Amino acid sequence: MAATKRGLLPFFILLGAPSIWGERILKQSVSRIRPGQAPFSLTIKHSPDSQSVWTAWFNIDHPGGNGDYERLDAIRFYYRDRVCPRPFRIEARTTDWIPAGSTGQVVHSSAQEGFWCLNKEQPSVQTCLNYAIRFLCPAGSLLQDSRVLWSSWSKWSECSAQCDQAGVQIRTRNCLVESLQDPRCQEVSEEGRRCIGPPCSVCDMTCSVGRVNAECDSCMCEDHLLYGKVSLPDGAPAAGAAVYLQAKTPKLLTVSDGDGVFQVPGVCPDGQNVLLVKKPKYKAALVTVPQSNQGSTSVHIRLKKADKPYVTKQPENKARREGQSVTFCCQAAGDPVPEQYLWFHNDTLLDPSLYKDKGNLVLKNLKMDQAGQYFCKTSNDAGSAKSQGATLSLIAKEDASCNPTPDSYLIRLPHDCFQNATGFYYNVGRCASDTCAGLLDNSLGCKDAIAYCCGVSKMEMQEIVCAGYTLPIKVATECGCQKCVETRATVRGRAVAFDTGEPMRFGHIYLGNNRISMTGYKGTFSIQVPTGTDRLVLTFVDRLQKFVNTTKVLPFNKNGGAVFHEIKMLRKSPPVTLESAETSMIALGEMEGEDPIATLEIPPKTFYRQNGEPYVGKVKASVTFLDPRNVSSAAAAQSDLNFVDDEGDMLPLRTYGMFSMDFTDETTTEGLNAGNVRVHLDSAQVKMPEHQKGMKLWSLNPHTGLWEEEGEFHVDQRRRSKREERTFLVGNMEIRERRLFNLDVPENRRCYVKIRTYRSERYLPSEQVTGVVVSVINLEPTPGYATNPRAWGRFDSAVTSSNGACVPAFCDDQNPDAYSAYVMAILGGEELEAVPSSPRLNPLAIGVPQPYLNKLRYRRTDHLDRNVKKTAFRISVAKPTPNVAEESNGPIYPYEKARECEVAPYFAAHFRFYRVEGDRYDYNTVPFNEDDPLSWTEDYLAWWPKPMEFRACYVKVTINGPLEVNVRSRNMGGTHPRTVGKLYGIRDVRSIRDLDRPNLSTACLEFKCSGMLYDQERVDRTLVKIIPQGNCYRESVNSMLHEYLVNHLPVAVNNDSSQYTMLAPLDPLGHNYGIYTVTDQDPRTAKEIALGRCFDGTSDGSSRIMKSNVGIALAFSCQERDAQQQSVFQSLRNLPGQYSASPLRERIAVRRPSRNRVVQIQGKGIPSVRIPQRVQ
Repeated sequence: MAATKRGLLPFFILLGAPSIWGERILKQSVSRIRPGQAPFSLTIKHSPDSQSVWTAWFNIDHPGGNGDYERLDAIRFYYRDRVCPRPFRIEARTTDWIPAGSTGQVVHSSAQEGFWCLNKEQPSVQTCLNYAIRFLCPAGSLLQDSRVLWSSWSKWSECSAQCDQAGVQIRTRNCLVESLQDPRCQEVSEEGRRCIGPPCSVCDMTCSVGRVNAECDSCMCEDHLLYGKVSLPDGAPAAGAAVYLQAKTPKLLTVSDGDGVFQVPGVCPDGQNVLLVKKPKYKAALVTVPQSNQGSTSVHIRLKKADKPYVTKQPENKARREGQSVTFCCQAAGDPVPEQYLWFHNDTLLDPSLYKDKGNLVLKNLKMDQAGQYFCKTSNDAGSAKSQGATLSLIAKEDASCNPTPDSYLIRLPHDCFQNATGFYYNVGRCASDTCAGLLDNSLGCKDAIAYCCGVSKMEMQEIVCAGYTLPIKVATECGCQKCVETRATVRGRAVAFDTGEPMRFGHIYLGNNRISMTGYKGTFSIQVPTGTDRLVLTFVDRLQKFVNTTKVLPFNKNGGAVFHEIKMLRKSPPVTLESAETSMIALGEMEGEDPIATLEIPPKTFYRQNGEPYVGKVKASVTFLDPRNVSSAAAAQSDLNFVDDEGDMLPLRTYGMFSMDFTDETTTEGLNAGNVRVHLDSAQVKMPEHQKGMKLWSLNPHTGLWEEEGEFHVDQRRRSKREERTFLVGNMEIRERRLFNLDVPENRRCYVKIRTYRSERYLPSEQVTGVVVSVINLEPTPGYATNPRAWGRFDSAVTSSNGACVPAFCDDQNPDAYSAYVMAILGGEELEAVPSSPRLNPLAIGVPQPYLNKLRYRRTDHLDRNVKKTAFRISVAKPTPNVAEESNGPIYPYEKARECEVAPYFAAHFRFYRVEGDRYDYNTVPFNEDDPLSWTEDYLAWWPKPMEFRACYVKVTINGPLEVNVRSRNMGGTHPRTVGKLYGIRDVRSIRDLDRPNLSTACLEFKCSGMLYDQERVDRTLVKIIPQGNCYRESVNSMLHEYLVNHLPVAVNNDSSQYTMLAPLDPLGHNYGIYTVTDQDPRTAKEIALGRCFDGTSDGSSRIMKSNVGIALAFSCQERDAQQQSVFQSLRNLPGQYSASPLRERIAVRRPSRNRVVQIQGKGIPSVRIPQRVQ
């Protein structure tokens, strides 16, 4: 028996605990096998009374919704006889083993009813913790069988021994209790027993032809010779293909020669032997040796290209406390499907023998040195792929999950609210939305059941003294770990022709093989990014076939919100007619005064149908070429010009042209394939000599958005004429499923450019704008004249976050002018302006210090011509010189320092764009950055009540008078008991002059929509005051709007003719009422669409030109004051410091009206709400 124990000691297994679609399956680390060890009792007695026992811990609910409910009747429904009919007592604790009485929360419990905790009864900002309970029951009332807490034993494994030798069989079971720390889980979870391998026997194999070989696994025919040939998909010989005899362990027979030919003696032609043929980057092929009576037979194998693996499930960032456990998950697709996964920690390979080469990496009892980056790598016959890195943040047991002190965050105040200490700004604080370790259960799932982020845990109401009134403001005073705000990422935009801007109407949009959306009449589209997406690859297909199918990799904001993209579609070239029996030559690139970049050579008899049959007849050929010598065509580039190398790293390409080919029969009803097509690249067009050696042909994989190698080029000397000898690079390819190809060179001289975008020219850190698409066009300058670009070589984009964006670009450390780049930024279709470079450079404004700024040669596009747009700048991408202090802190970062670029502090060097500040202003009592959905805070005074549903409302106001005036809306609680009379926020906008009617101007003014507040329990009709700031009086109100408000009680009183007050409608009205309402998952999008409809005066249109004669809600008349006469508003604005204690100042909050007050208006008993008069 002792020998048995010694033999079994090395056998133990670590079992993970995966979580599948939210269903938790708990498994336990298995102890060493000890046969004969008796398990101890599963019922542990904690009471001195020997006549009672405790049940297991139960946890059937989570604290979402209204709270945590662990009701006895529900527990009985799920666990039946695991709880007694009449428990003596109940005990509750959190899933972190904290007794309920020590949490400080309000809870309720009863041995007859169970336990419950209500979120609404907890202190401010808190929600119930996750509780588990157990019951004290009479002895004998519970099942004593261990099967209650343990799963059934698995089947015995196969015997580990070879024939007639001793070995071991094992079986396992899993502990099913709530916590892995439960002492009842320490029982034996694995058993073993001795076994004897299968009996050894003589070879009983028989052969119909030939004789059995020595290994007794195949038949041999010494007099037979097998001839074979291996071809590539395009018919070219497959040299170096390994040929195996298929068996339990494949046996290498031979390798094909340079012509793809091989011969093997001794293989029997019995119709049963199978050959396995392998070649790197191609799928393994199987072929059966045909049955024959001859002395020789032949086979022909045509290989198919393998599909490189690509990661479909990325590991996610996670935060844990020291001692907890974590799981990272990785999954990849490909053909063949990859099976082995390797995991890396901070670029160091983890021992595969410890982590089992699986797609799930389970780390238990975490130590602080295990924090950092984790990624997986997987491979198949075609290559390798690496996942994105996932960050594991570890927090010591005694440390806080988040920094409790908020960061400084300035908001801009209204123009009549100057502060002596801070000017027109006020610090409201902000909490970084970093991942933190919250109240996690012990499940080891790929995705945490609840995501926790740092956020505002405490706020304080303060007052800001303005000119004639005060503003309430809620300031963040403490940060804590809490549930992350749920957000949705969206991409929207429009697909238009690159040359004319013609929209691609009703085109199809594909994600992989699935059609997920269509473009509209104007080419517009909106797509919600699927959860877990790391790289969004979309293909736009024109049903009318006017445009080339376009695949784009669209960056998006992973924190949520909408990002706008304009998809430039390349128009298809008109088809030409070819003769399938003749050689055809098609030029690629036809610019005036320039030779073609390359020429396609299509040999005779190269076309074939989809079923593989040769095609004879006329061919309609449409070959569309994207010429990089046309700099304006860069935005039409397909994908993001990246490929994955043999090690799985994603690397960039430098293009010399893309071309799409479409071949059909003469009637254009059937698509045709083509083989052995040659590409002749004019080497004179490759101005960088080192690129000629690395030039390759590539094809685009529309599913991954990555370029994959099709073939290499070789040098071919050809005489064009008697006087001219040109060098061409020649490459071969086959045109089958893929129709988009590229003439590219891998480029390893890479850098990142740091860009930040701002709301204004003040360039404040708190006014950075997220969701801006920053694009870089890499240019190749003409030798000796760096300011004149020869061609573009690459187009890249990135989306700004709260810390800007790092956009890849080619760079050179030897010659600063080797590569230059144009940089531009677009937000929702609006082009942002770059910092000017003339009449002189201002390093403080540009954001880059000298002398590095001179080395980068910063120039805005209007540097020489003031009539050119100001929306881009050009730089020489000079790689920073090592050990030079001025160049070590941005804005150019070496490619290997991508992380440093991403986390660079605000004061590090960077380039800047800014929005042209319009005549609009927003103020929220509860601060919220509309560019960052994660900054949303639960509060009754929040302008936007729900973080994933944003409803924007606008009212259209006309001003009759000679001047444009500022119009303000003050938005207060109207009918909700928690917010009545309290300020939600204010909005200011300046009216826009009608060019045809000089005495008329119009404003589209935002107001807070009525509706549910954040708790979703009761509606609030927002009390909205619309106040033109000047010598104004109300002329008229839209009759339909007035009738609606009168018929939907209560009604606001309008005794002051200089303004208009209403309880905002609950219904989304429309242009007939002068009210415009739009709901979207992104606040900026909702406002943009609603504002476009308001400008247009329609309920479904859009315009950027104000139409003053349609869709009006209110009309005011505003007269110009005498030069000697100032309004109160003007005097307070001019002398803000002298009126801080003026009796004219009045609080903006509205008094709470008496519940029983009814005011008679014109003889009608209409419930109304009175408001203070003449509040500026």
